[in-house]
Amino acid sequence: MSQTSSPLLLDASRERLPVSGLLALAMTGFIAILSETLPAGLLDQIANGMHISQAMAGQWVTAYALGSLLTAIPLVTLTQGWYRRRALLLAIIGFVLFNGLTALSTSNSVTLVLRFFTGAAAGLAWGLIAGHARRMVPVAQQGRAMALAMLGQPIALSLGLPIATWLGAGLGWRATFVVVTVVALLLVVWVLRSVPEYPGHAAGNRRAAKQVLRTPGVLLVLLVILSWILGHNILYTYIVPLLAAAGMAADIGPVLMVFGLSALAGIGMVGLLVDRHLRTLVLLSLVGFALATLALGQASSWLMYLSIALWGLTYGGAPTLLQTACADAAGEGGDVAQSMLVTVWNSAIALGGIVGGVLLAGGGTKAFGAVVLVLIAVAWSLAWAARRSGFVAGAR
Repeated sequence: MSQTSSPLLLDASRERLPVSGLLALAMTGFIAILSETLPAGLLDQIANGMHISQAMAGQWVTAYALGSLLTAIPLVTLTQGWYRRRALLLAIIGFVLFNGLTALSTSNSVTLVLRFFTGAAAGLAWGLIAGHARRMVPVAQQGRAMALAMLGQPIALSLGLPIATWLGAGLGWRATFVVVTVVALLLVVWVLRSVPEYPGHAAGNRRAAKQVLRTPGVLLVLLVILSWILGHNILYTYIVPLLAAAGMAADIGPVLMVFGLSALAGIGMVGLLVDRHLRTLVLLSLVGFALATLALGQASSWLMYLSIALWGLTYGGAPTLLQTACADAAGEGGDVAQSMLVTVWNSAIALGGIVGGVLLAGGGTKAFGAVVLVLIAVAWSLAWAARRSGFVAGAR
């Protein structure tokens, strides 16, 4: 990716973004995240309705994560030659089919299989969204386009899940899955109307996963993702005991709202600056995350809220920054690299739950800080080292 500006690029940067198409991509991400997290907000209802334990109901999330983790790379690699919108529609139709069948299923075993395939649909979707957004705009607008296309994740986490949980309380968990299914069906129409079609990669231009991984910068970006997102998820997965240790167990709702709104602000900030200052934003975000980690767990409630806001602000733009860096480094292998990103990201989520659980059992929430700060330091050092490929200095 060129690191110099030109009048042509400056003119391109002033063109209007294809907002409707990019928001359709964002809605795809919204459906993916909501489909993943929905059981967490409906745990009691699912357990009672399916006559299973809450722990077993929680495995609906695990099965989904495994589906994304195990299938993202092979599915994206397999569909490299497909027309890109056609592949995206396949993923969205997967949300329609598997969420709809989940609403009807009376067997927990069948539902776990359905959840696995829903996760597979998400793995394919996440492998395509970034590349499609980048192809819809000139190079000088790719960062802003990515920021808009990535809006679905924080909105789903901060607003979508509470709304879905509220719907579940009034309508029941099955009806909530039906609502998500209908929204995904409407999304198919939206994508057909607003998202342009692009050809897949010609046979000679398709990249094998090993070849993409050897591309300069790709591995460094993936390692930064692993360290950063692992540190984030150690804290985020166990936010309730963190708050309880600070005497704020009753504040979980407001805390998550502050985090979500701060994350949205982070996306806005990154969207404005990513095309000129990607490297600087990554390094500053990690420093901000470190400061937030140092403040978490302190006795003062206002300091806790301040640290949560800083944490959300620095994390909100992370998907845009990391996906942009990954796609820039991978070049023509961008879609395959994005599928690797999905795999690493989901691995970090799973490891966050495991590592955080071990730390919580061994030393309580006080053990989180040192481990997370080490992970942040590793991510910062790797990003600093990737000056020439991965997190390149200067304008994109």
